[in-house]
Amino acid sequence: MDLIASLQCADQPGIVHAMTSAVLAAEGNIIENQQFTDHTTNTFVMRTRFESAQGLEKAAATLQAGLAQFSPILHIRPRDEKPRALVLVTKESHCLRDLLYLLELNEMPVEIPLVISNREELKSLVESHGIPFLYLPIDASNKAAQEAVMLAKVAELKIDFVVLARYMQILSSEFCAALPGKIINIHHSFLPGFKGAKPYHQAHDRGVKIIGATAHFVTADLDEGPIIEQDVAHVSHTATPEQLISLGRDIERRVLSRAVHLFAEDRIFIVGQRTVIFA
Repeated sequence: MDLIASLQCADQPGIVHAMTSAVLAAEGNIIENQQFTDHTTNTFVMRTRFESAQGLEKAAATLQAGLAQFSPILHIRPRDEKPRALVLVTKESHCLRDLLYLLELNEMPVEIPLVISNREELKSLVESHGIPFLYLPIDASNKAAQEAVMLAKVAELKIDFVVLARYMQILSSEFCAALPGKIINIHHSFLPGFKGAKPYHQAHDRGVKIIGATAHFVTADLDEGPIIEQDVAHVSHTATPEQLISLGRDIERRVLSRAVHLFAEDRIFIVGQRTVIFA
């Protein structure tokens, strides 16, 4: 069985030796191994892909026992088991379309069992791909109740993480706390310089020379979560607001898709306020 083990713990001598010994004890052979020590927080992270003659439960128990002395956060899963993503959208389709396109090409290692939106514009697009669509309109009077429905769907569908594919609603601190390190958002990199409506028009008015996008984890602090992926493009004074919007959409979809792909392959570790990412 092809397995992926993700480990995070305080840095100390002997972790790598213990991992390799545990894999051997699990009748396994290491295929890939990446590790990093963050000296600021004294945190050690490691991603190990290995093949084992044992089943998942027995191999996981063997690794847990072999590494117990380090009190690690240890996650082990079959490599071919695709994480399940709940996608939230509003009415802009570019990020959603890219995820669905890559899914059809079998180039995005996730399952999307449901898309939820506070608008109905993208219903036909989602259902044309054979994915259920749930319309949940949100306003100040029903926000808590609708978020409770979302969390119920997370539990019911055994969702592993949530993707905000241009979902234009601010999630409550309670919702964020229920899924720590499991909500990925995309936004234009102008924040906090260009907050509010029409950020690309604001950027045009200020004559920016670089535009970009940032994928990050969502926390209760708006747009302050650990950064996963970023990209930029150079622009000139000749670019119109409409051209900036078009270019921005292209960057946003690519950055979000890369972030989702990294998460799906267990390549992201949250260490303090930042991320460690194994390419």
